[in-house]
Amino acid sequence: MHVSEALTFDEYWSCPRFARKRPDLHGSKKVAFGDNIYHRARTGTWMQENSHHSLPSGSANPGNVSHDTRVDRVLISEHFVYFGGDAPLIPSRFRDFQGVDVCLGGRGHRCHFPEQLVEAFVAWLEDLPLCGYAGRPQDW
Repeated sequence: MHVSEALTFDEYWSCPRFARKRPDLHGSKKVAFGDNIYHRARTGTWMQENSHHSLPSGSANPGNVSHDTRVDRVLISEHFVYFGGDAPLIPSRFRDFQGVDVCLGGRGHRCHFPEQLVEAFVAWLEDLPLCGYAGRPQDW
């Protein structure tokens, strides 16, 4: 994704553009998995709306709240591809580029890569004939 905007969780929660991203557990699976679930109470404590990140009772999952809100930023993009379970095979030239692998197993991110790797990888991605949602989540 190309980040076009960064918001705090409270900005994301209160912005009308992202109201449709709040989960509705009575809606379709896609709607039930909405990601607009965090905001702060008047006391400043984090609130986690009932979602797939919550405990089965619907109450906040302290582990997820702590992990997900470590950085008070939501990244917004108009230019992205979500591959889901249909991701292309990453060419080997990007898996060991001067000892650096563009892939990160699991959640998280890295942000320090050689400029040549960034340029080559972005060019490869932009040559793919895909934009937006290209596949369903792997476990759906």
